[in-house]
Amino acid sequence: MTLEKRSLSALSEALVELERGFDGLPAHEAELSSSEFGRLRSVLLELARRLHDNFPYPHPLYAGQMLTPPHPVARTAYALAQWINPNNHALDGGRATSALEKIAVGEIAAMFGWREQLGHVTSGGTMANLEALWLAGRLAAGKTVLASAQAHYTHSRLSEVLGLAFESVPTDALGRMDANALEQRLARGAVGTVVATLGTTSTGSLDPLPRVLALAKKYGARVHVDAAYGGYFGLAANLEPYARECYDALREADSIAIDPHKHGLQPYGCGVILFRDPSLGRFYKHDSPYTYFSSGELHLGEITLECSRPGAASAALWATQQMFPLVRGGPFARGLESCLRAARALYIQLARDARWRMVFEPELDIVVWAPREKSASATSARSRELFAAAARKDLHLALATLPRALLEPHWDGIEWDSSGVTVLRSCLLKPEHEGWVPRIVALLDEAERNP
Repeated sequence: MTLEKRSLSALSEALVELERGFDGLPAHEAELSSSEFGRLRSVLLELARRLHDNFPYPHPLYAGQMLTPPHPVARTAYALAQWINPNNHALDGGRATSALEKIAVGEIAAMFGWREQLGHVTSGGTMANLEALWLAGRLAAGKTVLASAQAHYTHSRLSEVLGLAFESVPTDALGRMDANALEQRLARGAVGTVVATLGTTSTGSLDPLPRVLALAKKYGARVHVDAAYGGYFGLAANLEPYARECYDALREADSIAIDPHKHGLQPYGCGVILFRDPSLGRFYKHDSPYTYFSSGELHLGEITLECSRPGAASAALWATQQMFPLVRGGPFARGLESCLRAARALYIQLARDARWRMVFEPELDIVVWAPREKSASATSARSRELFAAAARKDLHLALATLPRALLEPHWDGIEWDSSGVTVLRSCLLKPEHEGWVPRIVALLDEAERNP
């Protein structure tokens, strides 16, 4: 595997331009001494050797977890900003990058159809969802938060951290929130917020957002959409009709969380939280005795729960969206469409092979399947064996444990001797995966035949 290095020359050129912005200052020597450079070089080479102990995340044969390399523009923009190391907690620490954050977050909001919003960059999806639930608790004190049984585990954990009551709503046979079960719970009252997921991290399922929104409106609850994994797919032109309806309904949500460090080509950690109602900034407002003297307006440091936040993350996000605008039909959208085609192609090829049990067709770019064995426990054991065998052939997959209730409608002729089954799972987040599906299938076949 050859790592991309051409962007280093652009970084060197950009550093010279960055220096020009401070030409008026008295001379100050910032270069490393020869001895310091020698030690730095030695440490970096040792670090490179230690980093050998990683899966090859940038390579298309890594088709496991949601781990993608940042695009070179994001990586170099982040590095460039590190020579200044701005802090977007207050304008004193990050004037330029605070402005870039507002632009970049506004572009993401526009992708969802929002012209006005309250939003900012966070350290990731967990923090973005935390802020949404925190505000949910402020707006509906004492009321319950609902999320599906396949929602990310952080919702129940974050609710516990915030002292909010939390309940799980059953899912249907496609891993989506069961709208009938949701209505039954809403009808009992005392629900403040419903969390809808687009899509779930286990199977990529999309909760029925139009129905969730209608029910929430009927029973007086807010809707937060956890789109940390699937948020960008609304730009894709090849969504199936059900998925398109879900994404078109996003503009009606009360808040949205998205993770640019997944499909958004960013380095970790970069999340974004958005609220449709800008007036909710009143809940964040606070005083600081020493950091907020650069502006009398409500600014980023006053609308986040986090304090210090790397301005470099916003610089990288802005730069990436300059190179790849968030518009339908553009290069970024076409990359998402490639991911969808890759997942569908992998599903079709595996479904034709009697050795595999499929779960359901992918709604986004996650594919889930398992070896055909007589019992649930044997299926789990064989899945783990194939996971290891594929890795020995440089094909890196992932494992997931799914409940019997989700799998049973799709699997006939299996002995249910356990309540859950470990299955194989692939996240095809790289556009180049589309061209590598035949190789992935061939290596999986080889692992199954000759482990």
